[in-house]
Amino acid sequence: MRLPGTRSFLLRDPRYYQIAVLSSLLLFGVFVLDFGIHWQNAVVIVATALCVQYLGSRYAQLPGFNPLSPLITSLSLTLLLRTDELVIAAIAASIAIGSKFLIRVGGKHVFNPANVALVTMMLASDHAWVSSGQWGSAAIGAFTLACLGFLVLTRARRAETTVAFLVFFAALLFGRAAWLGDPLAIPMHQLQNGALLIFAFFMISDPKTTPDSPRGRILYAAIVAAVAFTIQFIYYTPNGPILALIMSAPFVPLIDRFMRGRHYHWLSRDALSGKQIKGAIR
Repeated sequence: MRLPGTRSFLLRDPRYYQIAVLSSLLLFGVFVLDFGIHWQNAVVIVATALCVQYLGSRYAQLPGFNPLSPLITSLSLTLLLRTDELVIAAIAASIAIGSKFLIRVGGKHVFNPANVALVTMMLASDHAWVSSGQWGSAAIGAFTLACLGFLVLTRARRAETTVAFLVFFAALLFGRAAWLGDPLAIPMHQLQNGALLIFAFFMISDPKTTPDSPRGRILYAAIVAAVAFTIQFIYYTPNGPILALIMSAPFVPLIDRFMRGRHYHWLSRDALSGKQIKGAIR
C-alpha cells in the first residue's frame, strides 16, 4: 500500500534524483568505461556510511534514521576515491559522515562530507588517490553528465553555485590560454572532464555546506574557482578543485554573517504535512 503523497514527495526531494544520477554514472562507468572500481570497496563504503549515519543519528538524538544523504556521499566517494585497501575505504566513509555531526558552525556542517574524506585520505595515505582521467573527455559524455547534474541542481535550488563556479573557472582557463597563446582546444579539453563536472554539480553545490544567500553562493563559487586555479596552474598540484573546496569551506560562516539568507532544509514527509522537526542533521 502506497502512502498518500509518496509520488509528490519523491518528485520534490532532490536527493532521490542525486542518488539516481550518481548510481547511473557508477553503473555506466563500471560496465561501459571500465573504471576499475572494486565492488568490495563500494560495498564497504556504502555500508560504513550507513552505519555511521545511524550511530550519529542516535548520538544527536534525531527523530529517525535517514539513509539518503549517506547514500549520496558514499556514491560520490565510490566514483572518485581509489584505494587498494578496504580499511582506507571504510575510514574515508567514516570521516565523511562523522564530519557532519562533529564539525558544525551555526547549525551547519562546515565541510562537504565526500570532499573532506577525499582530502584527508589523500594527505594521510599513499594508498588513496582521486580518479580524474578515467571519465574521458568526449564532448558528448561531458554534455550528458552536465545535463543530468543540472537537473539535480535545479531541484535543489542551488544552480547558481555550479553555474558561477564553471563560469569563473572557465574564464580563468581561457584567460590563461590567451595569455600563453595556446589554442582554445586546450581549455575546452580541460573543461571536458567528468571528475570536474561531478565536483561542480554534486560537491560544491551541496546545499548544506554552501552560503545561505544567492549572492553569497556566487561569491563563494568565485573564491573556490580562484583557489582551484591557483593550486592547479600556479603550483601545478593535481585535483585543484577538490583541494580548493576544503580550503575555502571556512569562508562560508563568514559569508553567511555578512550576507544573510535562509538555511536550506531537506524536505521530509513531516514537513510536507505541515509538521516541523528542528535540529535534524541530514
